[in-house]
Amino acid sequence: MSARPPILVDIKFNPEGVARVLKTAFADRGSINLADPANRGRDLSEAEYALLWKPDADLFQRAPNLKVIFSGGAGVDHIIGMDGLPDISIVRFVDRSLTTRMSEWVVMQCLMHLRGQYAHDISQRQRQWAKLIAPEAAEVTVGVMGLGILGQDAVAKLKVMGFDVIGWSRTRKEIDGVETFDARALDRFLAKTDILVGLLPLTPETTGFYNSGLFKKLRRDGALGKPVFINAGRGRSQVEADIVSSIADGTLGGASLDVFEVEPLPSTSPLWELENVFITPHDAAVSEENALFRHVEAQIARFERGETLQFVVDRAVGY
Repeated sequence: MSARPPILVDIKFNPEGVARVLKTAFADRGSINLADPANRGRDLSEAEYALLWKPDADLFQRAPNLKVIFSGGAGVDHIIGMDGLPDISIVRFVDRSLTTRMSEWVVMQCLMHLRGQYAHDISQRQRQWAKLIAPEAAEVTVGVMGLGILGQDAVAKLKVMGFDVIGWSRTRKEIDGVETFDARALDRFLAKTDILVGLLPLTPETTGFYNSGLFKKLRRDGALGKPVFINAGRGRSQVEADIVSSIADGTLGGASLDVFEVEPLPSTSPLWELENVFITPHDAAVSEENALFRHVEAQIARFERGETLQFVVDRAVGY
């Protein structure tokens, strides 16, 4: 066994991939994969670092000597609300690959709504040659909510595709060539928006944030005719009953959803069958294990050299 305490890994997504990559990761100290039944009940008191994604509820009781917690993804809401959370640094996962994957998904969804892909899919299945005349991207305003690393990259790539892009964040950000808004100007931001892209973290303020009242404030006289809602942030930030009713009554013209209030999305959800709604299974930007483990190793090296950790969560705001 390594002289250095092993890293705790408690990740609930892709357990086979995690187990495979862990065989060669953290070579200088080793790891304890808590998804492995052999590690159930193991003494974790020596552990100093933990890499977590929806960990077991008793983890912090079993590992009382942690120095740093690393999130297995960009979000940290799965950790922030846990009982017994120690007063130590929590580090978000920030990686070029994850950021790029998210922007790919956002751009793809905006383009599918711009070009009427849902209608084309129906025509294809019916073997109908039905041409559509779509607006240009420049005629459509995409409003991105959440201007952190993911949001700013999505803004840049949407601009490359020609969309008119605006941005909103709790406190106003300065982005060259992009009109931005803060919490006080939410209604003005919404009134300009044809396609609303949600990339907000989950906090008490953003829980249930995307609801029918908000959807009614989106622009209704734009090139798309009816506004579209796209969400790849957090599922509990949206009210799914309101998405369903807003599409049914014409408040929304469509939606693209990668995150949900309950995951997996129950087979009984009416979202599955709604017209002009694209559903993906929370895989817009899946954390790639090799990149995730490299990120953790780099941050531990900084910490042990006495340098400041990067991407540390501000618990006062929740991200």
